[in-house]
Amino acid sequence: MLKIKHLLFIAFPFLLINSTLFAQSSGKIAGKIIDQKTSETLIGATVGVQGTAQGAATNVDGRYVLNNLQPGRYTIIVKYIGYQSKSVSDIEVKGGAVTNLDVVLQEAASTALKEVVVKATYRQASVASLYAIQKNSVSISDGISSELIKKSPDRSTSDVLKRVSGTTIQDNKFVVVRGLSDRYNSASLDGTPLPSTEPNRKAFSFDIVPANLIENIVISKTATPDIAADFAGGNIQVLTKDIPDQNFVSIGAGYSYNSQSTFKNFQSGYRNTSDYFGFDGGARELVDNFPTTKQVIGPPRLTNQQNIQSINSLNNDFNIYNKKAFLGQSYQFTLGNVQEIGENKNRFGTTIALTYRNAETTIPDLIRQYNNFDFTENQYKFSTNVGALANFAYSFGNNKITLKNLYNRTFDDIFTYRTGTNNSNGANDNRFYAYDLTQKALFKTTLDGDHKLGASNAKIDWSLGYSNILNSQPDQRKINYVQPNAGSAYVASITNLGKENARFFSDLNENIYSGKVDFKLPVKLFNQTSNFKVGIASQYRKRDFNARFLGVIIKDGTSDIRERPIQTLFGPNAINSGAFELDEISAPNDNYNAHSYTNAGYVMLDNKLSDKLRVVYGVRVEKFDLKLNTLDPDQQQPQAELNNTDFLPSVNITYSLTTKANLRASYYRTLARPEFRELAPFSYYDYELLATQEGNSNLQRTAIDNADLRYEFYPSAGQIFSVSVFYKKFYNAIEPSIDDVNSSTTISYFNAKSAYVYGAEMEARKTLDFINDEGFFKNSTLYANLALTKSRVQNPANPNLLEPTRPLVGQSPYVINAGFQHNAFNNTLSLNILYNRLGKRIFYAGGSNFPSVYEAPRNVLDFQIGYKVLKNKGEIKLNGNDLFNQNYNFYYDKDKNPKGGTGNTFKKFKPGSTYALTFSYNF
Repeated sequence: MLKIKHLLFIAFPFLLINSTLFAQSSGKIAGKIIDQKTSETLIGATVGVQGTAQGAATNVDGRYVLNNLQPGRYTIIVKYIGYQSKSVSDIEVKGGAVTNLDVVLQEAASTALKEVVVKATYRQASVASLYAIQKNSVSISDGISSELIKKSPDRSTSDVLKRVSGTTIQDNKFVVVRGLSDRYNSASLDGTPLPSTEPNRKAFSFDIVPANLIENIVISKTATPDIAADFAGGNIQVLTKDIPDQNFVSIGAGYSYNSQSTFKNFQSGYRNTSDYFGFDGGARELVDNFPTTKQVIGPPRLTNQQNIQSINSLNNDFNIYNKKAFLGQSYQFTLGNVQEIGENKNRFGTTIALTYRNAETTIPDLIRQYNNFDFTENQYKFSTNVGALANFAYSFGNNKITLKNLYNRTFDDIFTYRTGTNNSNGANDNRFYAYDLTQKALFKTTLDGDHKLGASNAKIDWSLGYSNILNSQPDQRKINYVQPNAGSAYVASITNLGKENARFFSDLNENIYSGKVDFKLPVKLFNQTSNFKVGIASQYRKRDFNARFLGVIIKDGTSDIRERPIQTLFGPNAINSGAFELDEISAPNDNYNAHSYTNAGYVMLDNKLSDKLRVVYGVRVEKFDLKLNTLDPDQQQPQAELNNTDFLPSVNITYSLTTKANLRASYYRTLARPEFRELAPFSYYDYELLATQEGNSNLQRTAIDNADLRYEFYPSAGQIFSVSVFYKKFYNAIEPSIDDVNSSTTISYFNAKSAYVYGAEMEARKTLDFINDEGFFKNSTLYANLALTKSRVQNPANPNLLEPTRPLVGQSPYVINAGFQHNAFNNTLSLNILYNRLGKRIFYAGGSNFPSVYEAPRNVLDFQIGYKVLKNKGEIKLNGNDLFNQNYNFYYDKDKNPKGGTGNTFKKFKPGSTYALTFSYNF
């Protein structure tokens, strides 16, 4: 490790010198040429520098780059057949920098020979392009472009998404759109589905992509036929950059302080050096020659010597290690390179990013007070995240080929110490220990092609994708000590296997293969240019899951070994004396494999009926087949099977009331399909929920009818005021079901007969220059969005259930996002303040004995201050997250008390406030 540090120290100055040598005094102008009415990019438009012979043509993405321009002010002329030419003046070019300029062109009113040239300044052209992009989306959507991201303090995709109207991100991975939980939202990265790294729900690691590598983010809240139909709240589309405008190298480092964790006592179990790099290293996994399930449970069972050998092969280090939690760490390296090849100046681009994060966080005094439980626990989480992104693209003529790759690995090791009473086991006190490691990995690669066909501006796009997801729990260990009576000794509950004594091993491996082809043809209808589009897509998913519930039990329940502290409970002398026996709880549903095929085709027409009226309509057909098999010989295989063909129509109408206002209306049908885990009859005891989770192999897919109406007004570029209303009707909505009749609660899933959601959204973003168009107010922006939502779902027809109807699980009745943004000293200083609040929502549905568990509202305030240094190449940022540090309060809503109350607390804790200081430098 020391040698590596020395090598990095030696190499860094050379990197710095090398980067300086490559710095150039010349600059560039780059951007897109787009249609004023549709925002479609124009392929083959010519862009020339007035007074010179220098020029360029737009590629298949509609992008152009003018290279090797000396610092100064320039005028460019943009021409395209059938469109009015445009002259843009007063474009400032700085040495070693790229001036971004998107230009909108308007179709020529006639084919007259006399050329009409529209004149505009740089500022006027920039504003016009922003207007066009804002107003011309085909559906009700919200988005953020790379230009806006550059001006914001965001460092990751999850930071950016928090700014989108009606959208919040929980734990950097769970998406909430319009108050609807992750189940009803989907995500894609670079045109192919972004797979979930969680086995039980849709969770996307949005914080793995650096913000400076994002081309744009769009959240479609209504469907069009060319979008996969598995969403109801929103479809999040993240597009990363492929060919950078200029060469760059960027490094960043950050450290964070948590008010209740950093420099305070931190407890953990076994720790290996490889843990800091996101890999277990195999020390916790079962050895290759470990006895099979049949050998463990017999007959015949293992011999005494085989027991000793097998138990010794396990990781029996139950020591509790104490240290002071260190600062959270984050490091980032990004590199961009673009090369022009040949006489035609074909462009080859490379974009690479490496990220690393490590944190040690504590949740002290977490309270659980309900039913038979009165627990207090401390949780200590060691977390490492490593990521890499590598994009390559080659643009030649009217073609572009891209290869985009992403890898992310997460290592979460949680140690839990719980004390208190549990009336169900009759003990005076309990001391519960849990050592729980989860490793998750995602690899995703996408090969894309974009091609212009002929002179008609027809275009064909294709994509091939592969993803691999790994999720492993190599050795979850749980041990409970009970104190039978006050003053008596604590004894380990190791006389049998169960919730208080078990070791859980699981491995999930999923592969996803996808492909799609889209064809777009411009056509003339009603004297307007419309776009006819067709396409096909296919996806194949295959998952293998294996689990084993093992444990070590003591042969003599009266042995004083049970009174040993956990550090020496399974000491070598006790194991080698033959005091223990290996045991296993086995069920035929512990292992399952599943696969699904999704095949889709669509046809759509983006039809401009007049200058003001635009209708985008069509139909998508999706054929879905799923089979899930277990090892249960008493069940017919496949144990779960789905076979659905769905016709999914959609229509989006946009009427341009004025040049600054639109009225939009839409109808569309979408779907929500059960996850593999929700179908698998595999049972697993969750010690955090104090409940058993199992799937339901009879689940059916959900069909959703959606309707939206929206008014949007753009006072000026980058500003908006909009009001939306929406309604969603669910058929066979998938919701959790709770069986709490017995002492042990079981969570499963069911199809609700009926469910609905309706609501309204409001968004406003306005600079304060109307107060004073100079100084502070000119560079300040206020923004806010509010979503009001109401939902209702009908529970199963069980007269014993306490709640015949209830809101959807995870649906918030309101979501508030607000913020203030200010830039000063010519954008050298930036300030951003964010506020978020979600209305109370169901975390855990109710059953026969207990009502639903609600998560109480809490106020969240974040801020960020950024200051550019070293000639604007470096930036220092100070972040503050969750400044109020209010309790997370999950409570049984027995007496409709929004604060819960004694005896109603499912869990309550404070996460602590976090402050981070980061420094980044661009070479």
